[in-house]
Amino acid sequence: MSLIPATILTGFLGSGKTTLLKRVLSEAHGQKIAVVENEFGEENIDTEILVSDTQENIIQMSNGCICCTIRDDLRATLQDLAQKKRKGELDFDRVVIETTGLADPGPVAQTFFMDDEIAEQYLLDSILTLVDAKHAADQLNDRQEARRQVGFADQIFISKADLVTGEELDALTHRLKHMNPRAPMRPVHFGEVSLKEVFDLRGFNLNAKLDIDPDFLKVDDHDHDHDHDHEHEHGEHCDHPSHQHDHGDHGHHHHHDDDVKSFVYRATRPFSPAKLEDFLGAIVQVYGPRMLRYKGVLHMDGTDRKVIFQGVHQLMGSDLGPVWAEGEPRVSKMVFIGIDLPKDILIQGLDQSLA
Repeated sequence: MSLIPATILTGFLGSGKTTLLKRVLSEAHGQKIAVVENEFGEENIDTEILVSDTQENIIQMSNGCICCTIRDDLRATLQDLAQKKRKGELDFDRVVIETTGLADPGPVAQTFFMDDEIAEQYLLDSILTLVDAKHAADQLNDRQEARRQVGFADQIFISKADLVTGEELDALTHRLKHMNPRAPMRPVHFGEVSLKEVFDLRGFNLNAKLDIDPDFLKVDDHDHDHDHDHEHEHGEHCDHPSHQHDHGDHGHHHHHDDDVKSFVYRATRPFSPAKLEDFLGAIVQVYGPRMLRYKGVLHMDGTDRKVIFQGVHQLMGSDLGPVWAEGEPRVSKMVFIGIDLPKDILIQGLDQSLA
């Protein structure tokens, strides 16, 4: 049986997850979706409940979609759903897991890789994060959970963008790009977003594409000395006007120095496979809990194929990708997104892992 695709939907309280879900469920063009909720919010998705089996905590909706709450833990709920699907008791094509506003999506994502039974039945497609433009600045300043959700995202949707000025929206997108340059971001209006932007994004695919926002790489060229053997492009100390904004009540300029940051490492010399494996293995042992997402397309000594690796926290996987094309520059590119990651140690260790 083919794997059931799963999407994790995360975002801070009031960011519009329920609105987005309602839209996805009502526009599920022939797709039957099972929604797993950490908790039923006040704004239940029970608009058209058809069958309600309170013991099961699974609600069948008139359009064929299913909603259920996590009773004990996610793993048990997912196994229960997969089992019912196999037996023909429930019919659904994919699963959306809506986390609570304060949840860390990391452990949810790890469930799909660490648990063999889940890994044999489900395919984690992507983590979607909703950011509320109106309240994002305060939430990102005050709550690490909100910053972590941004760092984990494969796709960021900005809601309530119509309630802020163009400058505020620019400042927010600039700030989000520094935290996560690999997630495309776009404003959504009242949850209006087409299904193709929500599903089958393949964010956890080991594909040979490393999408890093090109503007992110340009932003800081003017204020860093580059070591040209390997450029490091990073978004830490930039003088973009949005980073100094007046909080009014404090009457001083606040420079955002978010603890969730990203940096990009590039090298033209190939990596030594053994050295790199040792170094990355050691790094995830120590810093794994602070490493949110990381991915690389690597030029390795001894193979004509790209090597692709990615990880969440301590879980890392790699795979051989396609052959480097004729005339294509063989450059290793890596992006690391994490909480206060020791950039110097990472750069030094990666440099020392080159062949």
